[in-house]
Amino acid sequence: MKTASLFAFAVAGVASALLPAHAQTVVNLGTASTFAALAGTTVTSTELTVLNGNLGTEPGAAITGFGPGVVNGATYAGGAVAQQARIDVITAYNAVSGQTATTTGATAFATTTLTPGVYNAAASLSLSGIVTLDGNNQANPVFVFQMGSTLLAAGTTQVVLTNGARAENVYWQVGSSATLDSAAVFAGTIFANTSITLGSGVSVDGRLFAINGALSLIGNTVSVPVSAIPEPATTSLLVAGFFGLVIGARRFHQRRTAARAATV
Repeated sequence: MKTASLFAFAVAGVASALLPAHAQTVVNLGTASTFAALAGTTVTSTELTVLNGNLGTEPGAAITGFGPGVVNGATYAGGAVAQQARIDVITAYNAVSGQTATTTGATAFATTTLTPGVYNAAASLSLSGIVTLDGNNQANPVFVFQMGSTLLAAGTTQVVLTNGARAENVYWQVGSSATLDSAAVFAGTIFANTSITLGSGVSVDGRLFAINGALSLIGNTVSVPVSAIPEPATTSLLVAGFFGLVIGARRFHQRRTAARAATV
């Protein structure tokens, strides 16, 4: 193999390691990305709700129940910051709803495994049991769920992420309202056109956006997903490996050329 061929092989290998491959479109949340919860009218909480991220309302300004609830972030009861976040949520909602469905006619997912794609329900969508989102070891798998009316997750629901799936790339676009029953374990960002209601003890690895209505919480935990962007050290190792491969290929070619010359 010539040095040029080895070099091309090395470039192809490193490129495939660095470039993301995903079937769906990642949605830009803009300034709303730091919000764990944002509602159009009111946010009410009873018991010890914990929000790991910002909390806001817009155009409403009523927020109650914090404390005993805890916000590990900033709270915006109306105002410019919440207003811009709501604008960005509406933009993101439209981006999610505008993606082309890869699966249509969905009505319910009960103890099943789903791969990256855009799942469309003409009306309501219900969840129960263990719903596994399998990223298929893609670099940046995306899951989009579109529903014309309501989302209902039974208390038995556990949304489980495997093989590279990440909560930050799971989107639930709800035409009206979303309800997560008591003790459900959920993942992803919910964009509800109207309201969102959580039962007691529900945990969410994601965000809750009730665009035009209220958000009701009862002793819940909602956490903005932690980004899984590769660390600089990881990128440095990939680059170092690339140049090491190129140098090794060059030295191999030089040794083989010298050996051929010695036998002539």
